[in-house]
Amino acid sequence: MARPIQRIKIYGVQDRRNANRVRLPWVVRYTIDGTHRSKSYRTKAEAERHRGALLQAVQSGDRFDLATGEPESWQLPLAELKVHAWVRRWLAEQWPEWQPRTRASAAEALARFVTIAVEPRTVVPDSLRSYLRTALPPETEDARDRDLERWLDRNCLTLEDLDKATVGEVARELTRKLDGEPLAATTAARYRTNARACLRSAVEAGAIPVDPWPSPSRTRSRRKVARRKPAVDIRSLPNPETMERALAAIDSPQPGSKAYRVMTAVAYYAGLRPSEVAMLRVRALVLPTTGWGRIDVTEADISYDEPGEPKTGPRSVPIPPLLVSILRRWLDDTNMSVPEGLIFRTRNGTRPTASNWGRAWHRALRSIGHNTLRVYDCRHAAATTWLRAGVPLGEVARRLGHSVETLVSTYVGALDGDEQIANDRIDAVLTAQANQDADPSSAASDGPSAA
Repeated sequence: MARPIQRIKIYGVQDRRNANRVRLPWVVRYTIDGTHRSKSYRTKAEAERHRGALLQAVQSGDRFDLATGEPESWQLPLAELKVHAWVRRWLAEQWPEWQPRTRASAAEALARFVTIAVEPRTVVPDSLRSYLRTALPPETEDARDRDLERWLDRNCLTLEDLDKATVGEVARELTRKLDGEPLAATTAARYRTNARACLRSAVEAGAIPVDPWPSPSRTRSRRKVARRKPAVDIRSLPNPETMERALAAIDSPQPGSKAYRVMTAVAYYAGLRPSEVAMLRVRALVLPTTGWGRIDVTEADISYDEPGEPKTGPRSVPIPPLLVSILRRWLDDTNMSVPEGLIFRTRNGTRPTASNWGRAWHRALRSIGHNTLRVYDCRHAAATTWLRAGVPLGEVARRLGHSVETLVSTYVGALDGDEQIANDRIDAVLTAQANQDADPSSAASDGPSAA
């Protein structure tokens, strides 16, 4: 199947010598299917030479690579690509499909990967890692540092250099800090996951013959299986009565305290994540005058004040009449009626900060003599309240946006009394059946009529 024809437009060389502090003032600009690309040079002759080469590639019908912005005929064989060039190419392919938080996480992990995948005994510049976090993502060519890019071209390994021994050492270094101390397990896992995904794509593209990533040892696998998943400390969570007192104690002379009280009530009575509470809109609320209401959880704060999909996808959560009443009063007090309006805003129209919310919550807990908890623990308190009330596991998991397996492993302490309840119910069924079997009149009445 033929690939679609590309629309390439090449502009004249731009002179930016009048701009302040520009080291490379001559800029070649062009577009590939409407996407702008550019490259800067120190002299006009260099820029004209690059522009002429681009025009020649267009006239000869050469196809341009969307990741690099250059004609495909200019590219080296994949195996000869430097690691940083391959990382950029892979990020450009994945970037449109990722949420902002995932993009930032991948850029951070792969910046660490590139600083490790260099020639042995090479002294890495101190500023390289922070530079790569902003220079690896696509469409950052104008912000690239010429000196650091030359250093990468000289010292980065190529894809064909990544044999099993080299990648094994890289994988080990990804689990350590710069001072050699071990990283947190979750951070190390994130770095390794992104690096391995990038390398596996090179294997699939044929740049590397086999996957060089080290296989996990069988001993490590056994340790992982034996490792217990962290469960919430149920004893530290407030019960409904304590939660009611803590919510009332949030109110203070501070202007934002009422908003923090309502936000905390939503986190507890609806079991929402703090990031979901921050992005609640009027249209997401169903608040009848009597009975239970509903919150449609479709957004979460994925970066600072930036909406995105909730962590485990959209869901609809029933809310009790008590929370319905709290939210109705809040909307009336704030004159909030625009469907798209965010219901929790400061006087300046910005999102209430997590730090201020946390301080208000901690102050309320101290005032009632309770141990310090995170705002997120209100969601844990909601889950344990529902489980102890006898709500089926599947329904609790649905309301929280969890799988049943995650729910049980996280809140196992709230299920301690279930064994006795189950025993009593099974005993009742077995006793009823035994009584029925021992009663002959019952058996006779179940048989065919004598008539």
